[in-house]
Formats: sequence, structure tokens, C-alpha cells
Amino acid sequence: MPSISNIAAQALQRRILDGEFPAGAMLPSQRDLSEQLSISRSSLREALSTLEALGLVRAQPGKGVFVTGGNGPARAPKGTASMTPRALLEFRLALEPAWTRLAALRLDAAGRQRLEAIQKGMDDALKACDLVMAADWDLQFHLCLAELSGNPGFLAIAQQFREQIGHSLRLPFSNAAGLWEPADEHHAILAALRAGDADAAESAMRIHLRAAARRTHIDFSES
Repeated sequence: MPSISNIAAQALQRRILDGEFPAGAMLPSQRDLSEQLSISRSSLREALSTLEALGLVRAQPGKGVFVTGGNGPARAPKGTASMTPRALLEFRLALEPAWTRLAALRLDAAGRQRLEAIQKGMDDALKACDLVMAADWDLQFHLCLAELSGNPGFLAIAQQFREQIGHSLRLPFSNAAGLWEPADEHHAILAALRAGDADAAESAMRIHLRAAARRTHIDFSES
């Protein structure tokens, strides 16, 4: 079930897409928005951070929050400064291919069905241009793989860094030209998992993460 902050982010996203808040417009104050959406200021700040990571708004200190129309570069929200986008992806590259490999070796029918249902949710959200929920389903896909690895250490790390991983997953969605690329890469991972091919699953996850880096203008090319 979507969190309160995600529901609020969806509501604001829809108002932006419907033209109520056009590109360049400043959003109402946080006090007004929290009253309009009937949520706390803290939940609203989380919602605005999500929209900023998706490239839909940009906060300007001392001025307000402005709509970019999806054309502005994403910026890390407060609270993630200790891990830059590059550091987050380096961190994920060290872990996620390994837990995806284990998931391929241990996947059962129930786990496969869970992953397929999550991916369908992501595909449906993209079809509806709902970037907030697409990013949320994306996070669920990656966390589910950590769980399906069967390794409690990987699952604990994934849960501990859930917020940071979620932020790094939202960043590529600010690139409108490549919205479907993460989903296509997920399908390649799923194909390897269905085949029980651990090498292919590990490789597909590594390709996915390197592609995500490119979409956020991070160069992981090797000499």
C-alpha cells in the first residue's frame, strides 16, 4: 500500500501533469499544501523530495519550490548528502548482482510470481505516466530480490538502506527519454531468473545498474 508521502506525491504529480502547476510556477507554501492534502509537514517534505528526485520540481532555498515540468536535473534531497548518487550506485553494484545471483539459485514459483506481480505494477504505472508509483514498484522489485536471495545479511542491508536505494532508483526517471529502460532491464533480469541462470541474472543486474548510472550521467566505464 502506498505511503502517505507517496499518495501526496502522486496528488501533486497529477496537478503538475494536468497543468494546474505549470513549468516555472512556484508551488503554494508548505503550510498551504499540507492543509490542502491533509497531511503533516514531514510527510509533505518527503513527497516534495520524491518529486525533486524525479525531476518534477526544484527547491530554491529562501524562495520556494518551483515546477520544472520534468525537464530539470534531479537533485539529491536533504538527508542523502552523505551518499552521492555515484556512491549510492557504487554501493549497489557491490551488492545487488550478488543477491540477484543467489535469488536465481533459490527462486521458487511463489517468489517468481511475486516478482512478476511487482513488475506488472511498475509497467502499469509507467503506462499511466505515474512516475511516483513506478519508482515505488521499482524499489519493491530490488528489495524483493534481496529477500529472495535467502541471505539475511543481504536483506538486512537492503532494509537498512531502503531510503537511499529508493532515492537512487528515482533519479533515472528524471530522464524522460529513457522512462521505459529500467522496466525493460527488469524484464531481462526476470528472464534469467525464470531460467534459473545465476550467471545471466547477475550479469543482467550489473548491466541494469550501469545503465542507471548512464541515465544519471555517471560514468562507470572501465579502462
